[in-house]
Amino acid sequence: MFAAEPAQLREFEIDQRTLVHFKAMREVGRRLAERKVKDMPVLTNWQQLIDYCHAALAHEKTEQFRILFLDRKNVLIADEVQQRGTIDHTPVYPREVVKRALALNAAALILVHNHPSGDPKPSRDDIEMTREIRTAAEALGISIHDHLVIGRKGHASFRSLGLL
Repeated sequence: MFAAEPAQLREFEIDQRTLVHFKAMREVGRRLAERKVKDMPVLTNWQQLIDYCHAALAHEKTEQFRILFLDRKNVLIADEVQQRGTIDHTPVYPREVVKRALALNAAALILVHNHPSGDPKPSRDDIEMTREIRTAAEALGISIHDHLVIGRKGHASFRSLGLL
């Protein structure tokens, strides 16, 4: 319900005030999850990081490719949407990823994107794109800690799957 468009919810005779409450509750949940990963090493709070990514992306209707930029102590510098795409594709450019990491003086990255279909299984394109970003980043001394794919009912970690 939190990801539904207002027009869809109106079919169920939900008034404007309730629609605003749904959107506000979703945003509050995202911000609470974000507070748990800010200003602390994200690798020591992995489940909280997953919860944050899930709150931010699991119910999006189109793919988003986000990057979590980390400093040398793995503290979150920034979480940015790098690209937005369609229901099943987001164009990602390794050059732009590395360029932004250098601008932020990031030492490491966690790549995150969602699959609106709900299935977090990485595609062949996801795997190839991750390899390209890893090659470009590591050439400049930037580590890729993981690439998370977020679905409605779960997530996939490239590191856990042996893909990184």
